[in-house]
Amino acid sequence: MASSRMILLTTLCSLLIMSTFIDSTHSASCCLWYTSRPLKCSRLLGYTIQTINTSCDINAVIFHVKGRFLCADPSSSHTQKLMRCFDEKRKSKQVQKDKIPITSAST
Repeated sequence: MASSRMILLTTLCSLLIMSTFIDSTHSASCCLWYTSRPLKCSRLLGYTIQTINTSCDINAVIFHVKGRFLCADPSSSHTQKLMRCFDEKRKSKQVQKDKIPITSAST
């Protein structure tokens, strides 16, 4: 009986330690501040939106550029302009990709 209690206690402690570790590693991937560096739309590879949750303390737009990620203030007009620019660029590429070339059949 004491043996099974010890196993249960050990399992619960292990789970608690693992969940603490997982939460702390997740928070390391959060934006903690905004970049002041101006970005060009042509350098953007994409973006994701971070919202405040249990691990992240600020809302942010995470711009993906070659080799790194930059955090920007989502309420900034420059950030919103970059997001629109990227979305338009992505739409334009999708439209070009969806176009089917018309070929004439020779008779």
